[in-house]
Amino acid sequence: MKMQKFDVLVIGSGPAGEGAAMMAAKNRLKVALIERHFEVGGGCTHWGTIPSKALRHAVKVLHDLKRNPLLREQHLSSRLTYPQLLASAANVIDLQVASRRRSYDRNRVPIFGGEARLLDAHTLQVQPGAGKPYRLSAKHIVIAAGSRPYHPPDVDFTHPRVRDSDSILRYAEHPFSVTIYGAGVIGCEYASIFINLGAKVTLVNTHDRLLSFLDDEIAEALSYHLREQGCVIRHNEEFEAVEAREHDVLLHLTSGRRIKSDVLLWANGRTGASQTLQLSAVGLESNLRGQIPVNGHYQTAVPNIYAVGDIAGPPALASAAYVQGSHAVQHILDPAIEPHCLEMIPSGIYTIPEISSVGKSERELQELKAPYEVGHCAFKNLARAQMTDERVGMLKIIFHAENLQVLGVHCFGDNASEIVHIGQTVMASSELNDVRYFTRTTFNYPTMAEAYRVAAYNGLNRLS
Repeated sequence: MKMQKFDVLVIGSGPAGEGAAMMAAKNRLKVALIERHFEVGGGCTHWGTIPSKALRHAVKVLHDLKRNPLLREQHLSSRLTYPQLLASAANVIDLQVASRRRSYDRNRVPIFGGEARLLDAHTLQVQPGAGKPYRLSAKHIVIAAGSRPYHPPDVDFTHPRVRDSDSILRYAEHPFSVTIYGAGVIGCEYASIFINLGAKVTLVNTHDRLLSFLDDEIAEALSYHLREQGCVIRHNEEFEAVEAREHDVLLHLTSGRRIKSDVLLWANGRTGASQTLQLSAVGLESNLRGQIPVNGHYQTAVPNIYAVGDIAGPPALASAAYVQGSHAVQHILDPAIEPHCLEMIPSGIYTIPEISSVGKSERELQELKAPYEVGHCAFKNLARAQMTDERVGMLKIIFHAENLQVLGVHCFGDNASEIVHIGQTVMASSELNDVRYFTRTTFNYPTMAEAYRVAAYNGLNRLS
């Protein structure tokens, strides 16, 4: 096969790769995508965000049915099992794949199937699933290969009772008890899922508190809510060994504690999928987590090679990955643009209920010695929350005590990942960014959005 030449080659079709490919195509660059899996979408669509959030939605619906007095008597939900709920996600995955395929077709982006590796700074060799390898070349290469669950060498992940965040989505039984090792975002999300399925859940945390990057008050609210639902949380623990047996699995901790359960979910970190890229061929190296160092434009040490998404490190969010891919190509088009700013990208954690935040936390502002004030709205006081019986949670607005600029918005509760965008929009606008905006705006009633008005008044009333 004659070597084909492009302006941009993108490795990986997850959110980061899609963002890069679409930005290149919209700007009339000749772009091609290399995907090693059987379909487009990457881990986000097939093993991560989409299936796990679809599962979470199914579990949430089941949970709501069980607590609804009008439906509880019908026992409609008692017969649903974990495998049945997993199957409900398959249709969503198919729809997402079809949508992305159409997008690539409409924008004339060819997709090459196979494993890509670097030969030099402008050339890739692609090994398809069957047949001989072939080569592609481009002026620029964008690596968006994603990540995979971290596997410590002394844990046997081939045993059916030992799972990671990918393989747990293929678990074929309805577990009575689950141990989750690692209390980061993935661990907390699955703790919520399994506890709402009625399983006995033990969440083992290697740190002294849950999700330390969150605002302290929000993290404490999540911890309290998980425990109230029956989740056992063990802080400051480290694993010593995993003993997988025929009917159960035993997690041995260095503290001497042993935890027995039907299944162990290992959720302690992810590794950039850089091991097959042959980075050394161009003089690049990954860190211990398989991530490739980049600058503010996502350029690697080789200027025409970019790395975006999970393989470039934090924040490892699908939403951030897409805009990272877009920014990398924008920099190819215009090297004079400003470095990408991640400060206004919201975090979304799909526990039950959700958590979302944007901007500074109280702890960060205390370290900066910035004068600030806080406004709260407890969801239990909102008419909409009372109607939907989603009373757990709150909205928290942090604003500058002198110029009244909104510095951070933190939300814990149903639909938090949607609610946070109102605050994000205000914070991003130099004209609108004033906490009094929320007191001057008319919100539909009853809605969850009016929490902003309540929280703003609550905070303004605290000012001296």
